[in-house]
Amino acid sequence: MIVREKPGSFLLVKQHDHALASGEFAKHWAREPWPLDSTLYAIANHDVAWQGPDASVRWNEEAGRPYSFMDYPSEPKIQAYKAGLDLLETRDAYAACLCSMHYETLVRRFGNEAELPFAEAESRRQDRLRDTMSGEEVGSLEHNLRFLKLCDGLSLFVCLNEPGEEDYPPPYPQGFVFDGQEFEPVWEDRGILRLRPNPFSEPFDLAIPYLLVGKDGREMESSILSLRVTC
Repeated sequence: MIVREKPGSFLLVKQHDHALASGEFAKHWAREPWPLDSTLYAIANHDVAWQGPDASVRWNEEAGRPYSFMDYPSEPKIQAYKAGLDLLETRDAYAACLCSMHYETLVRRFGNEAELPFAEAESRRQDRLRDTMSGEEVGSLEHNLRFLKLCDGLSLFVCLNEPGEEDYPPPYPQGFVFDGQEFEPVWEDRGILRLRPNPFSEPFDLAIPYLLVGKDGREMESSILSLRVTC
């Protein structure tokens, strides 16, 4: 879950719903990635692993709040990661490799010692998948990983900020930079966001489902976070 604390409640966004929003940022990027279909598929499905864990709200009793993607217990998280990447590999080897690289970098940066065997296993998965790719595909992976992380961060920015707020989300506290260009999110009003400079081919809409949960853990309402991203 992505967890945003509000007065009297927590706003929860499922990880896969956030990833689908990441895919919308990628789909409307003016400079298309290559290979297009596999890269867009990877970005939109990079958190498919979280569909099982996010099927219900898991409460962190010690912290008095729902578990988020930042503090979710290691063992079930790593099991979900592996299962999600196994699923992606059956659908698109390039997308699976890209998502494996994404998870490996996150675990190496933010994980604990018990999670490192997962990172090593994913490095071996990537070697195996690269052996099935053309040289051009292998050469595009690092660039497209940076693009995935950019779109991931932009979607997290939307999910974790109240409209009008501009805190940069973990794990992207330094802002958004891609291909040497820094992009600044700018709120036109509470329902309209743009990036400066504009990287998009056209305006588009985001509709992200969310759940409000009270501080006592009681589910309060489900709704849609609606936003217009303009040029």
